[in-house]
Amino acid sequence: MAGGQGQSEREDKVALELTEEIFQSMEVGMAFRDYSGRISSMDFHRTSSYLVTASDDESIRLYDVATGTVLALYADLSRRCNVDQTMHLLGTGAWFPVNVKLEIFAGVSQFSRAMTSTGQYFSFWKFKLKQMCLPALVEVLAHMFVIERSKGLERCLKTINSKKYGVDLVCFTSDPTTVIYSSKNGWDESLRLLSLHDNKYLRYFKGHHDRVVSLSLCSRKECFISGSLDRTVLLWDQRAEKCQGLLRVQGRPATAYDDQGLVFAIAFGGYVRLFDARKYDKVGDQMIVKGPFEIFSVGGDISDANVVKFSNDGRLMLLTTMDGHIHVLDSFRGTLLSTYNVKPVSSTSTLEASFSPEGMFVISGSGDGSVYAWSVRSGKEVASWMSTETEPPVIKWAPGSLMFVTGSSELSFWIPDLSKLGAYAGRK
Repeated sequence: MAGGQGQSEREDKVALELTEEIFQSMEVGMAFRDYSGRISSMDFHRTSSYLVTASDDESIRLYDVATGTVLALYADLSRRCNVDQTMHLLGTGAWFPVNVKLEIFAGVSQFSRAMTSTGQYFSFWKFKLKQMCLPALVEVLAHMFVIERSKGLERCLKTINSKKYGVDLVCFTSDPTTVIYSSKNGWDESLRLLSLHDNKYLRYFKGHHDRVVSLSLCSRKECFISGSLDRTVLLWDQRAEKCQGLLRVQGRPATAYDDQGLVFAIAFGGYVRLFDARKYDKVGDQMIVKGPFEIFSVGGDISDANVVKFSNDGRLMLLTTMDGHIHVLDSFRGTLLSTYNVKPVSSTSTLEASFSPEGMFVISGSGDGSVYAWSVRSGKEVASWMSTETEPPVIKWAPGSLMFVTGSSELSFWIPDLSKLGAYAGRK
């Protein structure tokens, strides 16, 4: 009997895959507008729900994305919620197939906690989503999220000021309460390991002599890589202040580890170079990285590299350049699959792009502040959002979620607008 019930509940769960229609429905569900400077960098923790941002106002801010996502959905739905109508719709049994996987917004536990706080605890999946009319579903969820918002969770969890050094790039370590960040004061280019828990510096990493323009952490080991305008790329162990490896380059470097932490990429001068992270040569008192073992061309685009990234499965890479080009390559063969074009960026800005979680789409900012999305498979633009901003936003996709975040003069959470998906949800 219990097995049959479990099977029934599993059958009630349905998935909403990321499609062009979903992209076209996405809009800002929630925005934090209390920044007094532009957001220069942000990062999602791989295994927790935390997001960290760095801003020109010399602040580092920590957010709980699960909470932020719930609030974003609440803000979107509250404009059209009526709980009395919900109960009426539920009572009429107006069935309508709903193809929505609601974990994308928070997770089953979040919904359970919301219902528990009202004394109405029951399994969320007892709603039987496949058989609920979309308006009823929307209203019930909106009613639940009123409770969450009343707790005052719309504020960021913590703000830490770095007035002495400034802050430019920021990345989480494996610990969601610890970050590594670069300076922006122009006189000290050390990287810093900072505990967000008690606002203490745990270690300084000295080695660069000009602005750090790229920072990437290895997901499998306590290692990270940094690239600087001093034309060096340094490899670090978080447990040691001295760099573990050095590479000299002939341009502004963009760096990234693959998901396994075995390979890292360095892009500059129209090429992406792949290195084995385990191979070094000792020259004097320095460890020099061997390689590269592969060199891929990006079709003659020799403008400054801005960002290089691997897709989650490691099969694809993207590279953005100052001239406004976003190149997508096969990371095994080096084949240039697509090139997307946006407005160029200035030498003091960074054009950032991001793969969707399954690697089927690319989103990117633009030199005019706009945001674009393309299909990797077809190479076609699938959505765009204009902006009143005049500089490119930083942009990141939330891991395992149908949400991306942009940072400019404000922090914006982008989610699908359920009201635009009514026709989609009704189709088989």
